[in-house]
Amino acid sequence: MRTLFSGEVNVAYGQLYVCSDDVHSLEASFAGQRAGLCGGTVRGHLFLLTGTHTGSVPITVELHGTEPPLDADVWEDVVEVSFRPVSDKTGLVEWDGGWYALPVSEAPYRVRYHCRGMDEAGGAARDAGEPVVDEYLLRLWPSPPAPDRVVKETSRTAAYWHEFARELPPGPTPEEQAEAERLAGEEEERTALRQERDEWGGRLPSDRLREVQGTLRRFQGCPRLVDLDAALVHAIDAAGPKEQRALARWAAHRACRTAGLSEIDWVARGLAELDRGEPYSQPLDDPRRLRDAAFSDPRIPRTHDGTPGLPQVAAFAALFDAAAPDPLKAALDALLAATVTHGTDWPHLFTEVRRTFPATAATPKAEGSDSQ
Repeated sequence: MRTLFSGEVNVAYGQLYVCSDDVHSLEASFAGQRAGLCGGTVRGHLFLLTGTHTGSVPITVELHGTEPPLDADVWEDVVEVSFRPVSDKTGLVEWDGGWYALPVSEAPYRVRYHCRGMDEAGGAARDAGEPVVDEYLLRLWPSPPAPDRVVKETSRTAAYWHEFARELPPGPTPEEQAEAERLAGEEEERTALRQERDEWGGRLPSDRLREVQGTLRRFQGCPRLVDLDAALVHAIDAAGPKEQRALARWAAHRACRTAGLSEIDWVARGLAELDRGEPYSQPLDDPRRLRDAAFSDPRIPRTHDGTPGLPQVAAFAALFDAAAPDPLKAALDALLAATVTHGTDWPHLFTEVRRTFPATAATPKAEGSDSQ
């Protein structure tokens, strides 16, 4: 036997729970049971009732290897239900969200809930440190599912809750619950697909786009490339690695020219190295050196406060992005950087992309578009 928890917990409205997900309603937890006090109808969830309405009650939770002795003589009310955790993070949960870990596995258990002093507590409030009125013991042991049962009934409180449970309409059968969960899962998947399709301009992205989407560059305050022209993004994806690499280099050249950097010797050298597929030389080989060069070279256009402006920052980003190992990421990031350098003239830039790279001029047909 292992004691998983022993101490005082806070209750409100006479409620305490054992679960690994959201707390479920009183009615759902007891629907279809003959026993009150411990609701086990909802899979992975136990709804425990106490005599104390608000405040602190002592409870012990034990895990046994086999069915333990009944000990009915020392407890006034005892009920049993079946329970199967749905996660390895099951806990004893207070009404206000307090949580105490219960290390149990995702296996079927029998639960025996022992209560005493419920009538004496009488729905009153009790603070920690005050004399104990009602107390509780929860025992679990491995066991296949079986109907709930009232093992011992003494108090008026228990009789009330037993009657309450028996008057509830039956809940869904396990098969009905499983079907409802399956349908809910399918609807959740459809909703996720709809959201993803909306995010990508009305069509689902390819696996390659999904791979790179979390690593694509963003510029603060600037829209994503897919928000500006989703059809172009999908066409670039479909164009293939060779076209993507060529587009990345083209975009870096356009960004540097638009930002007024192309004639600076070390930038021009970097563009030539990019075209040859060679590693960058100084200062483009190191972000720190590039930053120092960008701030110290008086030939770089600057804002009123003396720092390189957004077009210049974006152009340097395009240089780095165009050399990225992944050709699709290189093309999308470098083109976005070039877009930033063009400001509101970005539609003209996209027109040039389609004219320069005919493979991007037509939007590829979406696979399974009629069925999504």
